[in-house]
Amino acid sequence: MKSLYLRIYATVVVVLALFAFASGFVVEQHLDRERQRSESAANERLEAWADLIQRSLPGPDTPAETQAAALREWSQRLRFPLALDDASGQRIGASDSFNRRIEEGSIRPYPAKLDDGRTLWTFRPGQLRSQYGTGPRRPGEREGRPPPPPPWPLLPAGVPRGAGLVLVLVVLFIAIAAGAYPVVRRLTRRLEALKKGVEQFGAGELSHRVAVNGSDEVAAVASSFNVAAQRVEALVQSHRSLLANASHELRSPLARMKMAVSMLDAAAPAQREKLKREIDRNVVELDALVEEVLLASRLDGAQDPLHRDRVDLFAVAAEEASRVDATVDCEGEVVVAGDERLLRRALRNLLENARRYGGGSEITVVLRPPAEGRGETTIQVCDRGAGVPAEMRERIFEPFFRLPGHAEQAGGVGLGLSLVKQIAERHGGSVRCEAREGGGTCFRITLPAA
Repeated sequence: MKSLYLRIYATVVVVLALFAFASGFVVEQHLDRERQRSESAANERLEAWADLIQRSLPGPDTPAETQAAALREWSQRLRFPLALDDASGQRIGASDSFNRRIEEGSIRPYPAKLDDGRTLWTFRPGQLRSQYGTGPRRPGEREGRPPPPPPWPLLPAGVPRGAGLVLVLVVLFIAIAAGAYPVVRRLTRRLEALKKGVEQFGAGELSHRVAVNGSDEVAAVASSFNVAAQRVEALVQSHRSLLANASHELRSPLARMKMAVSMLDAAAPAQREKLKREIDRNVVELDALVEEVLLASRLDGAQDPLHRDRVDLFAVAAEEASRVDATVDCEGEVVVAGDERLLRRALRNLLENARRYGGGSEITVVLRPPAEGRGETTIQVCDRGAGVPAEMRERIFEPFFRLPGHAEQAGGVGLGLSLVKQIAERHGGSVRCEAREGGGTCFRITLPAA
């Protein structure tokens, strides 16, 4: 049995059947005990009545008519059918109600031996009450009172109580089994849809998502799958884009190196030195490109916890600013919790970007500790260059995106600002590009305070 819904349904049905049989057995045992207890009590009452009637009836030596008249009198007093036989088994007399019961033949009489050898015939009270609603009445009980309802009112007349119990349990079993099937099938159908969705996603349809129905555990699994699929699709798409752009960017320095190497043997000594410098410059560019591609690949979609240390941003900014002759403005101690190597790389990329596109203007680094009531540390790198158009201030953080004309003028591979954004987000912060008052550009990194 391979289908999950059949296994679940079979389990439900088997458990239900076992419960029904166990319930039937327990109920039947209880009914048997009650029946035995009732018969024992009835026999005790009959023996008590027989003893009472024996003391009140005339002796066996009196005429039969006298005995029969006394018997009928007691039958009327007790409102109960009675009959009396002598010691030889000859009928002495019987009440009219006893004769009617015998003619109907639906109930067998019960004999009670008297001490003088005679036999008193009567019926068990429970028999008369269950069949006719008659029998010895308790004090204050009226003759027109309706009989008690039968034990199984929904069963046809004449069906034994044990068979009725089995029939009721079978009907109950069928009803519950039929009601459980659609519930189990609906659950497993959703699991089958989830399975098909996972198979489609695994086959390469990264945009496929499964339907989320309801609010139970299956819906939670479907929702979690959709979230994971969205992240995987974004990660794969990012890696594809990174690979395609990196391959495109690698072509330019490789083509220049190939051309320089092919010209090296036939070039004059002065031209040869120039070609060697061109080759060295392309090697440096290739090395920088590979390094940034590898770093971007590690940061993109990384889920491992970031290694955090106590980082003094003023010390890091002072070291990096000295490389490009930038000034550092700091108010008090500026400390964050993070990876010093990554934070240094983000600040270096911003400073290199300001040096490359700032038009030779003065570069300023501004560090601001968290203000009162605000747990954020701010790093600003500003220049007085041509600035960034407002419509491109978000796009410049995309991998390999460069402003028109900048690649031809200043070089670069277009990954610097993308890495800055990834590093800021990995530290729980953000970065944005703003226009500087008086002209130029400011890049603002916001990080949680230590």
